[in-house]
Amino acid sequence: MLAARFQTGTLITSMDTRILSALFSAALATTTFAAETIPPAIAGKGALLFSDDFERNDLGKWKVIIPGFKVADGVLVATQDRADHGSVGRVSLPMKDVVMSFRFKLAGSPTFNVVFDDKNHKGSHAGHICRVAFAMKQIRLGDDKEGIMRNDIFEMRRDPTKKAEADRLIEARGFRTKADLKSDRWYEATIEIKGDEMRVTLDGKPVGYLKSPGIAHPTKESVHFTVNGNATHFDDVKIWQAKVIH
Repeated sequence: MLAARFQTGTLITSMDTRILSALFSAALATTTFAAETIPPAIAGKGALLFSDDFERNDLGKWKVIIPGFKVADGVLVATQDRADHGSVGRVSLPMKDVVMSFRFKLAGSPTFNVVFDDKNHKGSHAGHICRVAFAMKQIRLGDDKEGIMRNDIFEMRRDPTKKAEADRLIEARGFRTKADLKSDRWYEATIEIKGDEMRVTLDGKPVGYLKSPGIAHPTKESVHFTVNGNATHFDDVKIWQAKVIH
C-alpha cells in the first residue's frame, strides 16, 4: 500500500491562497527512497504530559485559533468554517522530544495537519517547527523550521526568479508516502519525535520517517490540528515525554 518518497511540501496554517498555491508547487520536487528505509521505533513512552478523551461538553485546554472546533458526543469535532483557511485548534505544552498518539476519523474532510510550533521562534513563518499532514491519498512529514517555512525560503518562494534556488534549499526537508485512508473510519496515529528525527505509524504500522535538523528545535511550545473541509473527528489524544529505547 505504501511507496515512500521524500518531499518538501506541507499544508500551511496561515497564508493567503496565492502563497499556498506556490508552496504546493514546491512540494512536487522529490527524491525517491525505498519504503523499507523507515526505521524501527525511535522513542518510547515516558512520563505522560497530556491526555484528553473529550468526555465532557467544553473544549478544556484546547484553544480555537481559527473556527471551528467543538466537543460533541465524546470527540473533538473540527470543521473548516472559513473559506480562506482551515480551522486551527491548539494545546499549549512546552516540549522537545515526545511521543504523541491520537485517533482520527475523516468525516467529510479531505485532509488535516498536526503541527508543532514555537511562537517565540522568529526564524520561521508563524513559528512553525515541524508537521505531519494526513490526506486520503498521502501522508507527509515536514521540517518547517529549516524547510519551506524558514523565513528566507518562505520569501524566496514568492519570487519566481528565486524558485529554483529555494527548491535546492528544501531538498530532503520532507517525506511523503502514498496512503489509502477511508472516510468515516477510525484510525490511530502515533508521532515520535526524538532529536532531529520524526517517525509516524498508522494503526501500528510504520508509514513515515524524516531526519532533518529543524525537528531538533529545543522547544515545541504547542501542538495544533489544522483541518480543511467538513469534518475531522479526534479522540484519545495523548502526549508522552520521549524515552530513549536504543
